[in-house]
Amino acid sequence: MTPLPISVCIIAGAEARRIGRTLASVAGWAAEVDVVLNQDVADGTEEICLGHGARVFREPWRGHIAQKNSAADKATQPWLLGIDADEVVTPALRDEITRLLADPAAAERCAGYSMPRLSFYAGRWIRHGDWYPDRKTRLWRRGQGRWVGEDPHDRLEVDGPVGVLRSDLQHYSYDDIDHHVAKARSYSDIFVREARRAGRPPSLAGLVVRPPWRFFRGYVVRLGFLDGWQGFVIAWMSALMTFLRYAKLRESALPGAKDRLR
Repeated sequence: MTPLPISVCIIAGAEARRIGRTLASVAGWAAEVDVVLNQDVADGTEEICLGHGARVFREPWRGHIAQKNSAADKATQPWLLGIDADEVVTPALRDEITRLLADPAAAERCAGYSMPRLSFYAGRWIRHGDWYPDRKTRLWRRGQGRWVGEDPHDRLEVDGPVGVLRSDLQHYSYDDIDHHVAKARSYSDIFVREARRAGRPPSLAGLVVRPPWRFFRGYVVRLGFLDGWQGFVIAWMSALMTFLRYAKLRESALPGAKDRLR
């Protein structure tokens, strides 16, 4: 098939064990694949990217948002598709994008397009709760989108209307529960640093009210119980992550805590 006028934009660290699956999912149908790779990576990720025909740019790590904008700035095609090194474009999503861009006039009625993201967790695809449909805007016209937000929770801000795609972008979010727990700790530290930088005061409601609500919303309101024991674990982990963020934020206000959180 003739490659579509799309630049696939990826940022990556040491991802040799999984980025090949991501690159294979866009090989042959996207005109360009650009990977912004952390400068200090030496695990073979660059060789894998080059082997799939990607353009690789080595840069120091500056955070998710700055890194993703850097990747977007390097794109040369009219459309950009931003994906992570743990995501896979399904054949159904590829075909839907192909049909969309087959009529350029119709495609350009919107500046960007969102898609549902389907996550794999502990041996199961998660189709309920807070994790699905987890709609993300990832396809946009060059020059009409910019990554914003607070690291590591970036989001694409598009200048214009956003259309809707129906097919899933697959997400291999965590290797196992230990990986999930480690990420919870890491993200809570980032949350505290960003909150302190923004001058956000500790919230008692965040500590007491938000965690049980996150569990109830994900497990009951959004039907997470339909995802078996994995849905139960995800709901509890969501509550735990929320609790850790606000507990650590309150701790950071204690004397001497500022030095520990640099």
